[in-house]
Amino acid sequence: MEQDAQRVVIGMDPHKRSVTIEVMTADETVVGGGRFGTDIAGYRSMLEVVRRWPDRVWAIEGCRGIGRHVALRLLADGQEVVDVPPKLSARARVFSTGQGRKTDATDAHSVALVGTRMAGLRPVVDDQQLAVLRVLGDRRRSLGEDHTRMISQLHQLLLELIPGGAKKDLSAAQAKALLAKVRPRDAAGKARRRVAAELIADLERIYARKKAADKELKELVAATGTSLMDLNGIGPDRAPQGGGL
Repeated sequence: MEQDAQRVVIGMDPHKRSVTIEVMTADETVVGGGRFGTDIAGYRSMLEVVRRWPDRVWAIEGCRGIGRHVALRLLADGQEVVDVPPKLSARARVFSTGQGRKTDATDAHSVALVGTRMAGLRPVVDDQQLAVLRVLGDRRRSLGEDHTRMISQLHQLLLELIPGGAKKDLSAAQAKALLAKVRPRDAAGKARRRVAAELIADLERIYARKKAADKELKELVAATGTSLMDLNGIGPDRAPQGGGL
C-alpha cells in the first residue's frame, strides 16, 4: 500500500462494540474513514486502513469514559492519542452541520475537526499506576454502594420484625444483637429473620473488604505524592479520579 507522508488526525467516535473513524489532513480534507468492530479482527482492519498515513495522531472522544478501552489498545501498539472532551466535539458538530443531530459519522467528523483545529488537547498516556488506582477506586465505590443498599434492606426487615425498627446508624454487630432477641412464629416472620441474618453476614464481609480496600488505596495514593486527600470530602476512593493524579 502506498504511504502518504502528510500528517493526519484520525477522529474517532467510540462505542463498546464498534468505532467510527474519519481521517483528516491539516487543511481539513477528509481522506479516509470507516466503521470497525472492536473485536480483534475489526481492530486489525482499522489499523490496516490507516497504515498508509504513518504520521498520524488519534483524536478520541471521551478517553476517560467510553473511549478508554480503545485508547489503551492504541497506546499499547505505540500510537499517539489525544483526548477530545465531548463538549468540544458537540460544539464542533453544531458549527459544522448547523444542527446538533448525532450520528456516528458526524461525531467522528466533529472529533477530527477538534483534533485538527485545537492545540493543547490532553495526550493520553498509559499510566499503569493511575490505572491500578482507578480500578481499585471503582471497586471501593462499588463496595460502598453495596453496603448502602444492604443497610436499606436490613432496616426495612428490622422495621417489620421489631416495633419501631432500628436506629439509622446501625452496625452489623448491633443488628446481630437486635436480631438475636427476635423469635417470630409465623412463616413470613421467620423468612424475614433468616434474610436479615444473611444480610448481616454479607455486611460483615463487605465491611472487612472496605477496610482492606481503604488501606491499600491510602498506601497507593500516598505513594503518588498527591495532596488530594488533604481536601475535605476526598477519600482514597475518590482521589484516583481527581485531576492531580
